[in-house]
Amino acid sequence: MNGRRTSPVPELRVYTPEHARLAAVLVLSAMVITAPWVLNTPEWITRGLIAVGLTLVAVALLMLIQARTRLKARAMATELLTGFIDKDATPTFVTDEDGVVHASNGAAAKRFEDGDTETLAGTMRSILANPSAVLFRLQSRARVEGAAREDIVTRRGHVRLAVHQMQGGSFLWRVEEIADRPTTGRNADNVPIPMLTVGRTGTVLFMNEAARALIGERVKSTDRLFTSLPVLSGQINTMSTKSGPVEVLVQEKNRSQGRSELYFLALDPSEANSGKAPLESLPVPFVKVSPDGTVLSANKLGMQLLGTKTTKNLKIGQLMEGLGRPMADWLRDTAEGHASHKSEFLRLSRRDKEVFVQVTLTRVVEEGETVLIAVLNDATELKTLEAQFVQSQKMQAIGQLAGGVAHDFNNLLTAISGHCDLLLLRHDQGDQDFGDLIQIHENANRAAALVSQLLAFSRKQTLQPEVLDVRDTLSDLTHLLNRLVGEKITLTLSHDPVMRSIRADKRQLEQVLMNLVVNARDAMPQGGEIRVETEAVVLDEPLERDRAVVPPGDWVTVKVSDEGVGIAPDKLQKVFEPFYTTKRTGEGTGLGLSTAYGIIKQTGGYIFVDSIKDQGTQFTLYFPVNSQAEPEVVKPEAEAGAKPTPAAQHGEGVVLLVEDEAPVRAFASRALRMRGYTVLEADSAEDALRTLEDPGLTVDVFVTDVVMPGMDGPSWVREALKTRPDTRVVFVSGYAEGAFGEEEPSVPNSVFLPKPFSLNQLTETVHEQLH
Repeated sequence: MNGRRTSPVPELRVYTPEHARLAAVLVLSAMVITAPWVLNTPEWITRGLIAVGLTLVAVALLMLIQARTRLKARAMATELLTGFIDKDATPTFVTDEDGVVHASNGAAAKRFEDGDTETLAGTMRSILANPSAVLFRLQSRARVEGAAREDIVTRRGHVRLAVHQMQGGSFLWRVEEIADRPTTGRNADNVPIPMLTVGRTGTVLFMNEAARALIGERVKSTDRLFTSLPVLSGQINTMSTKSGPVEVLVQEKNRSQGRSELYFLALDPSEANSGKAPLESLPVPFVKVSPDGTVLSANKLGMQLLGTKTTKNLKIGQLMEGLGRPMADWLRDTAEGHASHKSEFLRLSRRDKEVFVQVTLTRVVEEGETVLIAVLNDATELKTLEAQFVQSQKMQAIGQLAGGVAHDFNNLLTAISGHCDLLLLRHDQGDQDFGDLIQIHENANRAAALVSQLLAFSRKQTLQPEVLDVRDTLSDLTHLLNRLVGEKITLTLSHDPVMRSIRADKRQLEQVLMNLVVNARDAMPQGGEIRVETEAVVLDEPLERDRAVVPPGDWVTVKVSDEGVGIAPDKLQKVFEPFYTTKRTGEGTGLGLSTAYGIIKQTGGYIFVDSIKDQGTQFTLYFPVNSQAEPEVVKPEAEAGAKPTPAAQHGEGVVLLVEDEAPVRAFASRALRMRGYTVLEADSAEDALRTLEDPGLTVDVFVTDVVMPGMDGPSWVREALKTRPDTRVVFVSGYAEGAFGEEEPSVPNSVFLPKPFSLNQLTETVHEQLH
């Protein structure tokens, strides 16, 4: 091993308490055995003393074996520890209770090569004035707590001394150099301005990377660095560097515990002769502010970042905002030295674009007066990423909430509309209650449409995609759109002559287009033109827009443009949030664009918005081109004289109905019984499986909810199909098909019926499964 090392084993053999006890036992046994011949005792006493002596000899031998075992284990542990610390880059020592060094690693030998003593106190005299007191204090704490640590400012800089108590009474010491670590509350190495941290006696405790680059080497004290002391803050001082003397402008920042920070800027000779350094030469945006907030000056980079040509008669509160507390309090606390030394993220009061800055405020003394220096750093990209993350989290949370609310509402609407259907069966149009029941039914359908919009936003609605030509869809919709926009608005459609087909839900796509056209109409109360354009585009490279990246490939775009009032930049990113609307109460729910957003995303497309205040807004939709066109289905012509196949009749079959919501279960059970089916009810999956344990029971169709407490629908159905593989299945749920268990294998012979469903929809679905 490199470095000083003595074998700990011989010392342990000489000074261990086990050897002392062993020696005492051997002496006592010898005295007992020899006593009968010396004292001439009777025979029976002699035999007793000899037996006692032999017993003591046996005890001594046992103690000898135990002592050797412990010494061997201690020696092995010490050897193992010594081998471990030899690879440590930190100077490390192993000592006994008296401070005698048993082992040290190569880093210790290199760091303390001048030490010629065998004790740790003697070794540490090269860096500590009174090492014995420090070592005794730390060792006493280590005996109680097992370990101790202390940071000490020395002539060579900061030192962290740590000690750990080991088995057997030894101590492990580590001497860690931390002089090159920043002593400020922030990472000063990242500050582009040369900076020193100086102790009360002039010792240089820390130099950042910029200072080391300027000086060319590390220095230990300010008398080595400056030609004349004391250092004059706010004035030009001469600094001695490795390449020669340099004139620097120095600003001193007082800190606690007698330390201070010196910031300095190297000057050209012309600047040095002028007696002061202009802020123009600073390589980062700087603003000088008085304690009352008045902007005194700013350098060129600062003016560019602030977006202003002059700072005359301006307050810093007029240039930036978003502190979260009065700006005057922050300035006052910093000027008085009470503020925590951390940066603040603020938003600049610029009208041309949104800019965020990280502001580090520093107190300096200039010609006897306190001023504040604000170092600005453009943090727009950082804040944009943060806003994108927060926005995505918020949209995800709202989507989950919307899906959960829609699921519960669908259960309620199923029960309401279902029982309304049952009542309508017992009332004809001449009944006085018929009109009221129709109102209930229609309003339940309106509520169902609202819930479907929530599901559309949360991307949990049931889609029925088909291959579409966007031009045909718009042509079919033109008549309705013309009625929606009114007489003051001109609706213009423009199509790409070479169009590709897409795969989407036609009804949902029509809803998206109607929402966008209605919003465009509302944005032009005085009239104007709405343009709807379709185009087939090919992206050779990914298209990065807003928070999305459109992959390369073939796309079909639909653009809806208006000449309306436009959307303010600060509101542009909120338009797709549910319930967010700029319309007055009663004029809109705020679900139109959020619904469009959900439908487009669920279809696999993208939606973007561009708007200029008082000039208009344009929404651009991207749909992926359908890569596999569906073959046309040729309907066979009816043979002459062929009779149509008669439809199968209801009422043939046994249905096992599994639904945890009692009102829904009651409606579905009555509806199926009215059609003649035999219905078995269960309120949980476990209850359904217990019902199927009867081998003589025949069940033709399972009608089950998907999401239930305990075992869910697909799980219990798969279990039941192991013994009844031919049973048909109807899944019902307030969520969309595929919104649950997407990674689970599909259930054979099953169909999905979304809630809310009507009486006829339920019975027809069961009928189709049976036949």
